[in-house]
Amino acid sequence: MSERQPNLRERRRSETRRLVQAHAVRLFTDHGYDAVTVADVAGAAGVSSMTVYRHFPTKEDLVLIDQPAQLIAEHVAASSATQPLVRRIGSVLIDAATASTCGNGDEQAANERFLLDCLRLMVSTPALRARHLDSQYALQQAIVEALGKDATDPDAAFRAQAATSACLAAMHTALTRWVEDDGRTRLPDLIARALTASFGDDAVATHRKD
Repeated sequence: MSERQPNLRERRRSETRRLVQAHAVRLFTDHGYDAVTVADVAGAAGVSSMTVYRHFPTKEDLVLIDQPAQLIAEHVAASSATQPLVRRIGSVLIDAATASTCGNGDEQAANERFLLDCLRLMVSTPALRARHLDSQYALQQAIVEALGKDATDPDAAFRAQAATSACLAAMHTALTRWVEDDGRTRLPDLIARALTASFGDDAVATHRKD
C-alpha cells in the first residue's frame, strides 16, 4: 500500500513551518536566544505572531528538532526481535540521523548546518536544554512502549527500558561531540561509534561500522 501524499494545504503548512523555524534559528544564532522575541521571528518570516504560535506553541519549540518519535518507535518495533535490544534501537537511531542530514550537495550541507545550529542553541541555553530532555524522555517512552509488545515478563520490560535509556545516552554523547567538532564527522558515524564504545562491536550491524 502506497503512502498517502500530503495535500496542498498540508504542504503549505509544512513550508510555512520550515520558513518560520529557519528565520528563528538564524536570529537566535546571530543575536542570542534571549534577545530575540517571537514578534521578531514573525517579522523576519513575514507572518503574524499568531501564525508563529499556531505552528510553535512556545518560543522553545522554535528550536526543537522534530523527532518523529512515533515513527522511530514503529521502526524499532518492526525490527527483528532476534537481534540484541541495543542493535534494534541503535540501528534505527542511526537511520534517523542519516535521514536528518541527507541530501545532495548544497542541500545536505544546509540540512547539517541547520541541525548543528539547533543543537548548539540547545547546548548553550538552559531553557532549551530542559525542553530537549523532555523530548528525549518522550522518545524513550515511545520506544519502550514499542518494545513492550515483545516483553512477556517484568524483567524483559526492565531490560527494554534500560537498553533504550542507554542507547539514547550514547546518542546524546554523539550529538554533543558533533557540535564540538562543528560537524566535521558524519553524525550517523559518530552515533555508531558511541554505541560501539558503550556496548561493544555487536551493538552496530557490520555494514554500519567505521
